[in-house]
Amino acid sequence: MPQSTPNLAKLIFIDLLTVGRIPLILLVLIFASAMGVVLTTHDTRQAVSKLDQVQSKRLQLDNEWRNLIIEETALAEHSRVQDVAQSDLDMKRPDADKEVVINAK
Repeated sequence: MPQSTPNLAKLIFIDLLTVGRIPLILLVLIFASAMGVVLTTHDTRQAVSKLDQVQSKRLQLDNEWRNLIIEETALAEHSRVQDVAQSDLDMKRPDADKEVVINAK
């Protein structure tokens, strides 16, 4: 007589129904807890990935800001401003006898 292999899933299901509701409730709670762990892990990995992207962007913007500060300092030098005023705007320093001093009261 050929012996058939028992269906394990069917045996577990029948056993859960005959033993009582407590093991079934515990099984559902374990499954829910496992799904919660999976979802939390997924959300955490996404948050870490987003954090890495934001930190990289912050470093890029910080470098750009430093370069702009250096450029601003170079463009605001007195000698450069004086050269631009003389060459582009055709300005010149007034003679000493034409200077007027205004006192603030």
